[in-house]
Amino acid sequence: MKLSTNFVKDYVDIDVDVKRLAEDMTNVGNEYDSAEKMINATKLIVGEVKECEMHPDSDHLHICKVDIGTEILNIVCGAPNVRKGLKVIVAQAGAQLPGGVIKKGMIRGQESNGMLCSIQELGLENKFLTDKDKDGIHELPQDAKVGQDPIKLLGYDDEIIDFELTANRGDLLSILGMAYEIGAIYDKPVKEIDTSYKETNEDFSKEFKLNIATKNCSIFLSKKAKNVTIKESPAFIKNRLMASGIRPINNVVDISNYVMLETGQPLHFYDADTLKDTIEVRQAHQNEELTTLDGIKRELSQEDIVISDGTKAIGLAGVMGGLDTEIEDNTKNIIIESAIFEPTKIRFTSKKIVRSEASNRFEKGLDPNRTYLAINRACNLLQKYANAEIVGGMAVFDTTNKEDKKIDITFTKINDILGLQIPNESILDCFRRLGFKYTVKDDTITVSVPTRRIDISIKEDLIEEVGRIYGVDNIEGKLPIMPLKKGGYDKTTREIRNKMISLGLNETLSYILVNDKEAHQFVNNDDKESIKLLAPLTEERNTLRRSILQSLYKIYEYNTARNVKDVSIFEIGKVFYKKAEEYIEERKIAGLISGEFYSGIENEKKADFYIIKGIVEELLDYLGYNGRYSFVVPKDLPEELHPYQTARN
Repeated sequence: MKLSTNFVKDYVDIDVDVKRLAEDMTNVGNEYDSAEKMINATKLIVGEVKECEMHPDSDHLHICKVDIGTEILNIVCGAPNVRKGLKVIVAQAGAQLPGGVIKKGMIRGQESNGMLCSIQELGLENKFLTDKDKDGIHELPQDAKVGQDPIKLLGYDDEIIDFELTANRGDLLSILGMAYEIGAIYDKPVKEIDTSYKETNEDFSKEFKLNIATKNCSIFLSKKAKNVTIKESPAFIKNRLMASGIRPINNVVDISNYVMLETGQPLHFYDADTLKDTIEVRQAHQNEELTTLDGIKRELSQEDIVISDGTKAIGLAGVMGGLDTEIEDNTKNIIIESAIFEPTKIRFTSKKIVRSEASNRFEKGLDPNRTYLAINRACNLLQKYANAEIVGGMAVFDTTNKEDKKIDITFTKINDILGLQIPNESILDCFRRLGFKYTVKDDTITVSVPTRRIDISIKEDLIEEVGRIYGVDNIEGKLPIMPLKKGGYDKTTREIRNKMISLGLNETLSYILVNDKEAHQFVNNDDKESIKLLAPLTEERNTLRRSILQSLYKIYEYNTARNVKDVSIFEIGKVFYKKAEEYIEERKIAGLISGEFYSGIENEKKADFYIIKGIVEELLDYLGYNGRYSFVVPKDLPEELHPYQTARN
């Protein structure tokens, strides 16, 4: 999560250095990768080109006299758009730019005391640049004052902290969530988001049909905005999007992204004129096709959730919209979607299709109250910056619980777990700073946890919050005091290992994960089932092994492929299977011998069935089973085993 400090300052009043803010956030459990300025450049100033003439020894260079307020600089510039009267960004001699240090010098016999800059030369990411930004110097507004800071003028005076958030803190994937966290650290109130707007007298809910045909959608809100004007976004919206790593497109699309960053609730806008006054949420049909906004035709499965117009899919819920209903330059009417879908379904679909900013938030869970906040905020901004008429009424499907969670906990338990003696007033102050309401009766606190904190559900979560905000540095390290008893150790495994090594075998350690095909090798077709992983990292290791022989055989193949013919190995490890509804884990031992078997100095024999049988007998006798075992020919052999050189003990 990239945090724009200018963005978060809209909602919490702070005045601290970006490095200090990053470190203070780390102290409460939110680690960061980097904390730096949006533009890392120095000694930049607004200038005005007073004179511009062609260089006498070049067909593309210009000799410019540039007023920077305190002096007139002679600067040689090769940009095709430089001209007299232009307000420009001047990098003075000694300026540090991403491309290096600007120095005074002679260019084809003419003195040059600086450089006129394009936006690209300031270090802005390429994905945010237009062709105009790349091909020439940047043209500042004519009302720009000579001598002022161009970075501040352009709104690029932002500082960005790139956080590595833990998976449970989905609330911090929003500026508002960050504002609450920062407000708790510095004991600052969080300002409310403006959601005010005017509606027409129409009732959208009566003219629009909403059909939720899947249990994987818990809330779906929809409103309509008419007669929008598609144009460039205001500078503050574009700058906040770029600081957050999102490329500005146009005012309408940018508002949907802006609200997502602000509230943490992803939105989707549909071109209303391409719909049939119907939205249906359902599971995709098997092999159903949908062309997404990136122009790629996707083949879907029944595990995917789609948005439909009643006949065909028009969007992939929580991941990406469809191309047929995208917002274009001539779009006039918009349907706004604000919804919550089942996180695990979105996770599987996004892994298969594409990870997006929206899917990242859906996967971690969303606050149902923010779903309403986000759609109202979108209406507010569309009316303000896209001249939209907001149609009255809202189409609503909602099965969520929007009440605060209430958790009872005692002062005593908090102190016992943290190992501190925090005053009661300090504990209550931690809850106040976090924005948690509470009531106190004797030693018990009843805490109301807002729905925005979906990561808090038990007493221990509240104790962690107190520890974070009170300060982990204040927790003294103590040695545990507890009754101890002498531990035991099962020596049998070690004895078996030592015995097998003494018999001339080498121990191996191998993966317990195999692929589907290997999982069925060397096992009977009985009532035991293999256990597959729900989300394997690779299809080559997607199943837990049922036999150690599979692992040993792979080691044997690896060695023989490298001309190692004499292999004598064993492994003690676990196997896994499912029987009926029970998951079973067992410890097994297996061995494999091939080629010449060495059992001592000048004592080598060709490996065969009887060598292995002798090793098994030696091990069983060593363990005390002498006279209590026999070898029988099994009736149900796995197909990989020889019918006349196989026995079961």
